[in-house]
Amino acid sequence: MPSKIDVKSIDIDNPIFQFAFQLIEQTNYCIFLTGSAGTGKSTFLRYIRENIKKNFVTLAPTGIAAINVEGVTIHSFFNLPRRPLLPDDEDIKIFHKGADKRKIIQKMDTLIIDEISMVRADVLDGIDTSLRRNGGDPQLPFGGKQVIFIGDIFQLEPVVQRQTGEYDFLEQVYGSPFFFSAYCLKTLAQMGTPLISLEMKKIYRQKHENFIALLEKVRKNEVQQSDIDQLNQRYLASNQIKNTHFAITLSTRNFIVDSINTQKINQLAGKEYIYEGTIEGEFDEKFLPTDLHLKLKKGAQVMFVRNDMYGRWANGTIARVHSLEETSIKVEMDKGEIYDVEPVTWENITYFYNEQKRRVEQEVIGVYTQFPLKLAWAITIHKAQGLTFDRVLIDMGSGAFASGQLYVALSRCRTLEGIILKQKIRLSDAKLDHRIKAFAQTFNDKKLIRSLANFSYTKS
Repeated sequence: MPSKIDVKSIDIDNPIFQFAFQLIEQTNYCIFLTGSAGTGKSTFLRYIRENIKKNFVTLAPTGIAAINVEGVTIHSFFNLPRRPLLPDDEDIKIFHKGADKRKIIQKMDTLIIDEISMVRADVLDGIDTSLRRNGGDPQLPFGGKQVIFIGDIFQLEPVVQRQTGEYDFLEQVYGSPFFFSAYCLKTLAQMGTPLISLEMKKIYRQKHENFIALLEKVRKNEVQQSDIDQLNQRYLASNQIKNTHFAITLSTRNFIVDSINTQKINQLAGKEYIYEGTIEGEFDEKFLPTDLHLKLKKGAQVMFVRNDMYGRWANGTIARVHSLEETSIKVEMDKGEIYDVEPVTWENITYFYNEQKRRVEQEVIGVYTQFPLKLAWAITIHKAQGLTFDRVLIDMGSGAFASGQLYVALSRCRTLEGIILKQKIRLSDAKLDHRIKAFAQTFNDKKLIRSLANFSYTKS
């Protein structure tokens, strides 16, 4: 008997966690779960992972993102070539029939891809090709597997090299570097099963409606000069910026961030302590969430890079080093609380197929142990995506150079009053590629979503 969703429980204009989860759990639809910054996409991803009864695999485009969602990178899972890919590229690996990776793909029901805005079109087609070649149905998009895409296309775009010709290649072959230009999604639509877009609306990070509305205008590049003027009321000249304690600088450039953090810690008097992290098993140093050799001084501004199991801090919380010993660290929080910080462990996982349980399961192949802190007078806007701060100094340098960059910077802060601009924003900083806006206009309407209230689910 087909499963049935209670239509009364569906509210398209608000977060639809329950509805989205039922679609994921009880259908084979491919789903794009999207929404503005702070709408709970990461929370929902954790909920899926903890509650879904299907065989699933979680992937992300970068190593740090993969560690954060307890998954693996796209390239490592599929062994994709580290170059631009052609549709049905002949170099996409075919795993031999006895390979564990092939068994995983054969038995996998659902593939979850986080930070989809940063996944290139050719990479998504590479995923499609690998799924079809390695045990999935070769005639169906994604081999007939359900794929869940999570992310916000209005945030940071894929990293594409222009000087190497990579950007020109993607433009020529795909029409754009964005994931939604992949041929597999066009095939999906042609077969009558288009990508289902579910947009979360309720914002948890910000509370003030005026600020939320302003951010949404920046997000969709619908700002007027009057909006820019309102934002620029948060500008302060360098000699006017006084108290920056517990405020973090968001910059467009890595070298600026490195310079600020190095300069600030060198200005502190006192002994420098170095805390050595440890790696057991396999854990690529490029993907470490914080420094293997963590250098700190008393008074250093730091950021937590892991949620605390007792709720005292979250990933992104800013603190100040209160005192240091050879094997211990105390930090002072914004409101004066002082806490001991203990080392934590991050796990590097891989997937395997459990023959006895007939389940796709995770195996820990490496562990990294370190204090969950990193220097945080400054961080790049790129690395700040997904984090929340109370006070930020935004340094746009010579201006935004990527789509969504200004929106990501502004939306990291809970309040407009918590923002200080180190340069005035220009109207041109609210960059948005016109193809992103065009794709957003294809999101499924309410009528289509409501028609999914009754559905049948046939497991692939």
